[in-house]
Amino acid sequence: MDRSNALNTSSLFDEATFYKKFLKDLAYCSHELIIESPYITSGRMKTLWPTLKKLLGRGVKIYFLTRDPREHELGMEYQSEDEIRYCEELGIQVLLCAGNHHRKLAILDRKVLWEGSLNILSQAHSREIMRRIEGKEMALQMFNFLRLDNFI
Repeated sequence: MDRSNALNTSSLFDEATFYKKFLKDLAYCSHELIIESPYITSGRMKTLWPTLKKLLGRGVKIYFLTRDPREHELGMEYQSEDEIRYCEELGIQVLLCAGNHHRKLAILDRKVLWEGSLNILSQAHSREIMRRIEGKEMALQMFNFLRLDNFI
């Protein structure tokens, strides 16, 4: 599928519809999940843990790119540290980013790309938007643009 077709068939989601579709996508994830989210909160992770643990049990490699907790306000710093520690105990590789990291995206099996304004690992009350693009070319374009092959 070329880029114009991928964008023409992409779908938009908001904070009320995103997680239902995202969790459905995760159920079909077979080998790699990359999530870039500047914040990680215990409340949001509680809803994601059952699915993430199933993925790990199936051998899916999971990578989180997130802000260094030291860049958060004090309350958020502790939540982030606790969740990152638990991720690493389970086998999720967490890559800490410094310098006001603020991108929000997910790449599933390098075939599905989610991008937008929603913090996937922390969203709670804010109004957000996410675009889902299915297609290897667009997912790989983002993967390569971010130079993720340097880390993953």
